[in-house]
Amino acid sequence: MQSEHSAIYVFNTHSDAEDAIRALGKSGFDVKKLSLIGKGYHSEEHPIGFYSTGDRIKAWGGVGAFWGGIWGLLVAPAVFVLPGLGVVAMAGPIVTTIVAALEGAVVIGGISAVGGALSMIGASKDELIKYDTAVKADKFVLIVHGDAEDVLRAKNELSNSRAVVDLQ
Repeated sequence: MQSEHSAIYVFNTHSDAEDAIRALGKSGFDVKKLSLIGKGYHSEEHPIGFYSTGDRIKAWGGVGAFWGGIWGLLVAPAVFVLPGLGVVAMAGPIVTTIVAALEGAVVIGGISAVGGALSMIGASKDELIKYDTAVKADKFVLIVHGDAEDVLRAKNELSNSRAVVDLQ
């Protein structure tokens, strides 16, 4: 039995994250193994609302076109209002982990539910702080789920992406 692995990438803009997801998809990577977390808007781009149609979420206003396009690629879209973060949109396998973190109250020393979920997939406490801070700063967190081969394949494909390598 193969064990689950993950790799986490942070992008400064939604278009950089979208480019990475599309590049992985074009390379044949199973995009159902990708999760994306982001606030989805900036102070000058307030969404008016969200709605769900089947397994897709649409947004009015802001960067709704971006999220609409990404939802077409990723599974299990969701929008949460999280304490300390506000409205956070996400999709992919991480959604069920977020729900488990919220239901189980897995929050570590001031880290949000996003940090709690990332701890459940193996991120260290130092990494949790970095990723939590990245989401708070309107960055986008892309998580690759799968076996060691999947993670290595994604790493090779994303080596030339605009991912933020070091958040310090």
